[in-house]
Amino acid sequence: MRQLYLLAALCAAFISGASAQSPTDALMMPKGVICILGQYTHSSWDEYWEGTNKRSNLNIGTYTNQNVMLMANYGITDKLNVLAGLPYIWTDSDSYFEGESGAQDFSAWLKYQALALESGFGTFKVQATGGVSIPVRDYVPDFLPFSIGIQSKTASLRAILNYTTKMGLYATVQAGHTWRSNTTLDRDSYLYNGQWYETDEVPVPNMIDATGRLGYINSKLQAEVFLDYFTGTDGDDIRYNDMPFPTNKMQATTAGVFAKYFIWKGLALHGSFGQVLSGRNVGQGTMYSGGVTYFFNLTKSE
Repeated sequence: MRQLYLLAALCAAFISGASAQSPTDALMMPKGVICILGQYTHSSWDEYWEGTNKRSNLNIGTYTNQNVMLMANYGITDKLNVLAGLPYIWTDSDSYFEGESGAQDFSAWLKYQALALESGFGTFKVQATGGVSIPVRDYVPDFLPFSIGIQSKTASLRAILNYTTKMGLYATVQAGHTWRSNTTLDRDSYLYNGQWYETDEVPVPNMIDATGRLGYINSKLQAEVFLDYFTGTDGDDIRYNDMPFPTNKMQATTAGVFAKYFIWKGLALHGSFGQVLSGRNVGQGTMYSGGVTYFFNLTKSE
């Protein structure tokens, strides 16, 4: 039974943090084991940063973003996992603006554990993750913040370092780089960094992200605190009294907590809460999520 709960721990770590899905944590699914995740996330804000200037969101009141995420993680080997996920997103506000809804981008990753050093005190692990994403439908990218995405294809690489003690205390740090393709808008010109462009193709800034986690895990319970940061590598700022645009350099620092509880064999419930502390061209969002994970072994009857 203890082994079953620990396998559930590997699966439920999908959502430990604001952006902490399994591609960014330090846990691996064993060979032949698959984990299925279903998760609901709610985010809202009524203040935002126009560049570095914080403003009230008087035009649309309180903005709300909700999504349901379905993900799967499969252990090809004990050291190599394959992951896939697809969110369904809908947006709304207190104003007369109507948001969008629909499936967004399909993502897939490979995760490899390059090193695991054990000692009398704990285990140190080094992992790497690479992934790609692609839009699954022709949604509108030029209606931010109500757009469900920006219609950009992406590729990402990241490194993960983790140390877990025999007592269950752990620390994890990860950092990654995401390359994003240009997007195409339903217009033939736009303004970017003070220059006018006569084209419908718009550059989207690449992203750098990093996360730190401190937590505790045993056979039935996991709890952690996290600090998450991301920034665009270039881009411009939201123009005064204008809407966000795909070329904007978005940046945010978010702090939060995460917890999960294993209720039966491979079944676990989890939840998280996060708050944006500082940002640039983003809303000061408050986020909470909850969901369920279930794992089972595809290669054995037990």
